[in-house]
Amino acid sequence: METTADKIKIGQKTVVKALACKGALRRRIIDMGIIPGVQIILRKRAPFGDPLEFIVRGYRLCIRKSEACQIIVSTEGDR
Repeated sequence: METTADKIKIGQKTVVKALACKGALRRRIIDMGIIPGVQIILRKRAPFGDPLEFIVRGYRLCIRKSEACQIIVSTEGDR
């Protein structure tokens, strides 16, 4: 099942399928290591839901919910 990174559950393992953004935001997300094929795990959410903390390539990464909604992912079982 495909969804966006801002809608996954805490602890859920997902794989990045695509990026739905262009320009500077796309470059920034790629520079942080989030590219198609990479596994990301939602570690936790801030109290009001923004920002989100992910585990990406063995490190913790916090991004805004508005950025996470541009990352299209699929659950581990859908590969």
